[in-house]
Amino acid sequence: MGKEIDPVRLTRDLVRCESVTPAEGGALALLEEQLTELGFTCRRLVFKDEGTPDVENLYARIGTAAPNLCFAGHTDVVPPGNAADWALPPFSGEIRDGKLFGRGSSDMKSGVACFAAAAARFIEKRGTDFGGSISFLITGDEEGPAINGTVKVLDWMAGEGETIDACIVGEPTNPESLGQMMKIGRRGSFTGYLTVHGTQGHSAYPHLADNPVHRLVKMLEPLTAGVLDEGTEHFQPSTVAVVTVDTGNPATNVIPAKTSATFNARFNDLHTAESLEATFREIFDAVGGRYDFRVECTSNAFVTEPGPLSDAVAAAVREVTGKNPELSTSGGTSDARFIRKFCPVVEFGIVGQTMHKTDEHVTVADIEALTEIYETALGKFFDAAKG
Repeated sequence: MGKEIDPVRLTRDLVRCESVTPAEGGALALLEEQLTELGFTCRRLVFKDEGTPDVENLYARIGTAAPNLCFAGHTDVVPPGNAADWALPPFSGEIRDGKLFGRGSSDMKSGVACFAAAAARFIEKRGTDFGGSISFLITGDEEGPAINGTVKVLDWMAGEGETIDACIVGEPTNPESLGQMMKIGRRGSFTGYLTVHGTQGHSAYPHLADNPVHRLVKMLEPLTAGVLDEGTEHFQPSTVAVVTVDTGNPATNVIPAKTSATFNARFNDLHTAESLEATFREIFDAVGGRYDFRVECTSNAFVTEPGPLSDAVAAAVREVTGKNPELSTSGGTSDARFIRKFCPVVEFGIVGQTMHKTDEHVTVADIEALTEIYETALGKFFDAAKG
């Protein structure tokens, strides 16, 4: 009889690990213990970067054959805020009225626990000679700057000759009920930092000054439409939102020397960071005057075209829940943006309604159902790989 993992108990125990980014909090140690008992070979990987804290990560694998199906996720969580605002202590993992409460219960310790339990059940039924390998890539740096986490584990894997052939990321993808949605890609995220320079002067004599605020308003006006295109086959329309405008001028009779604004675009596969920067510069140049423009892009848009991996997960969702999941690219970014450079990747996890919120929680029923979905998906994936 092989080792069994109770996904509800493991979720509770992981929630009780106070692994607020970048603290490991005992979460990776607990998971490593569980996977080692299943027969996984585990590697704890610690990465550091100048000016950033050390981050612990875990890579675990059972089997040596291809294909290697990887589960990627994270055990780090965002801070809980004021604990007094929670109905239950944020790291209690307490179950009440069929709900398991705690920071990280939704995002995404339940997903990690469910896949570990699913792997245990799958191996118990099929043994270790199931026609491939199963691996875990778990980071402690997803909620932080994402410098010393998944991206460096992937680099380490490449250096070790360790390959993955497909990957499920266990982010909470379902808006309201389990089975609604899986992600086959993500929009890109682009942030622009615009500073407009002028000439300071008295507001009673505007002709003697060069008002940068007026020019900034003209530069931002085309952005206020909010959309950049009509969308594509797998993506909704690209959006742009001005998120802050700052002048820092307390005087009502002084025209300032400069002013600034920050805006964020979430964009589809019609654009790249480079093309967006060129588009925005063209808008600003049309207004004229001196300005500085700095950009950051955490990821370009990407999509994994529907295929064997998404087919296996979608079929498992239908079998367990009776729902046909929407293949979506909505939402923010995730570590799938790094993994997609190495193999096909899809995201499917628990309901995410309460992630990052006070009283974050998941239902016990959904934990059990997600475990069944993951186990079923494992079977369908490896059966398809055998032909």
